[in-house]
Amino acid sequence: MKQFKDYDKENPQIYKAFVDIAKQAKHRGFKNYSAKGVFELIRWHSSISASQNFKLNNIYSPYYARKMMMEFPEFKGFFRLRKVKSCQIN
Repeated sequence: MKQFKDYDKENPQIYKAFVDIAKQAKHRGFKNYSAKGVFELIRWHSSISASQNFKLNNIYSPYYARKMMMEFPEFKGFFRLRKVKSCQIN
């Protein structure tokens, strides 16, 4: 999905925050977690921080989950996924 690729490229801080939160969840013992839940935590933390305020579009959460599971094999299956039309992020 070109829109996701562009959004991700323009906002690298979002993926970094996504990975950080997912790693924390896994470290705390979660076997699965919600990509949308990660987005809500990013929103929460960015809204209470004076230095950052991310604009997140929920349509990208499944793409971030897929990207992370491809990049970090130990997260395979961590996010439960549904089929998404045109879900090519490579």
